[in-house]
Amino acid sequence: MTHDADSVLLTEPGTAKNADSDIARPRLDNVDMLRGLAIVLMSLDHVREFLSAAQYSPTDVANTTAALFFTRWVTDFCAPVFVFLAGTGAYLYGRRVHSTAHASRFLLTRGLWLVVLELTVIRLAWFFNFDYASGSVGQVIWTIGWSMVVMSGLVFLPISAITTIGILLIAFHNVFDPVSADSFGENWAWLWRFLHAGGGVTPFSGVPVHVAYPLIPWVGVMAAGYGFGPLLKLPQGKRRVETLALGIVLTLTFFGLRATNMYGDPGQWSSHPEFVRTMLSFLALQKYPPSLLFLLMTLGPALIVLAAADRPLGKFGHFLVIYGRVPLFYYILHLFVIHALTIGIVYLQCQETPAWLFSFPPGHAGLDSAGNNCGVDLPVLYGIWLGVVVALYPLCRWFAGVKRRRRDAWLSYL
Repeated sequence: MTHDADSVLLTEPGTAKNADSDIARPRLDNVDMLRGLAIVLMSLDHVREFLSAAQYSPTDVANTTAALFFTRWVTDFCAPVFVFLAGTGAYLYGRRVHSTAHASRFLLTRGLWLVVLELTVIRLAWFFNFDYASGSVGQVIWTIGWSMVVMSGLVFLPISAITTIGILLIAFHNVFDPVSADSFGENWAWLWRFLHAGGGVTPFSGVPVHVAYPLIPWVGVMAAGYGFGPLLKLPQGKRRVETLALGIVLTLTFFGLRATNMYGDPGQWSSHPEFVRTMLSFLALQKYPPSLLFLLMTLGPALIVLAAADRPLGKFGHFLVIYGRVPLFYYILHLFVIHALTIGIVYLQCQETPAWLFSFPPGHAGLDSAGNNCGVDLPVLYGIWLGVVVALYPLCRWFAGVKRRRRDAWLSYL
């Protein structure tokens, strides 16, 4: 695998020679496994977005079912894992090349490239059209890209400073939730949406972009991931214990803060006659932008899984590792496959291709022109998801092999 692309996007590189020595480094398979698990779960959420027959949001506590809620909730872990491990990868890459300036240049160019991908190839996968006037969406690849741009400057600071910045951004960005973009006036409202609030911006005349992943909290997650990097250099036993301890502390902090209903998320949980709905209310947190509690709820358990997987992996673990070694490749490919499948399934169901199939977000209602529901129920949805994951495995395995064998510069951007 190349040293450049996935090492900085999401992982420590594979067994390969150090730039300054002939000593080969073993790969951290647990990091690859966690990233692979995240990307596979993310594709479940994308299948749900395109094909769910539900006529309500999965996080609408009053109407949703537990099965639908947790189908959505389990995918909440994906974006925090990607961004956090991208920061960790940035630290590991910088230590390997022994040049802060080199690492900074790569973070800058890699980050800008990811933003371009989000607004071109990935946009095409979501929309299946080239009508930029109808809008684009800045999502997880967008925020990883812009966060890398910011990190290209932060890497010149001491690691303690970077870690502190990350923790402060995560912990206190919710203080600014009451500040509206409009309070900055017409000329600067876009900047607050880009940085904190999310919403519509227009970087070029007639080319609107909806910022779903505003920058400030996600830069915090990437900076915190950078600060986590040195822990992965420890001996396995110590590394595992400290990762587990950190995961437990974050998870317990989440439960403690959430129980108080005082700070950490714009929405408060409430008691319901049914215990299940009370539990759903407790776990229903803001993702856009991600609240402090959302990040504690996802990163804490993710670190516990990372610690538990810090050992020889079984067959299923190695299956996930393949996806974790080519995350961007899988991400782009699965979006085109899912969107194309949706068009085919909806046509078979409704004998037409409704306009919502060529817009984003895809029609959650999934209705045809006569008002018929063209979506599928959860069991079928899960079957389609598993089919997509398995079908793409051979291609991902092949591409992982290409990246392992070759050092072509262009591979560092896929």
